[in-house]
Amino acid sequence: MTDVTPFLWFDADAEAAITFYTTVIPDSGITNLQHYPQEIPGLGGKVMSARFRLRGREYLAMDAGPDFPFTPAVSLFVSCADQAEVDRYWDAFLAAGGTEQPCGWLADRWGLSWQIIPERLPQLLQDPDPQRAARAMQAMRSMTRIDVAAIEAAADETALVRG
Repeated sequence: MTDVTPFLWFDADAEAAITFYTTVIPDSGITNLQHYPQEIPGLGGKVMSARFRLRGREYLAMDAGPDFPFTPAVSLFVSCADQAEVDRYWDAFLAAGGTEQPCGWLADRWGLSWQIIPERLPQLLQDPDPQRAARAMQAMRSMTRIDVAAIEAAADETALVRG
């Protein structure tokens, strides 16, 4: 086997989606883009085949109609260095028509699910102290966008009690 590459099936807007992804995510770009001939009914001019990179990882995409929409069963995981990076991605996806989902997930305007997760979160969730990890998990489950400081405070039991 020489390669395994994720392949994304879009309804009709693959070019806009991959242009957005490669603009928002550093070290990314479109490497090949081919369109269906105009003569093909319903598909003429849409993306027949696209190859692109996100942070150096290869992906393929195409426009192929609404038969197989994205579901949260498959998501792209973005590991963020810190809260500022989480906020940058989160804000970019929402500004482009995305919708928030629980626990650091969002769906972009094309329906593809993304996990925008700070590197600190898995560390807190895997803390050797099971009660500390449980408090971090409970805090995370109450969030849409992950707030590292709030999860750390909850893990350390220093969160403010709201009344």
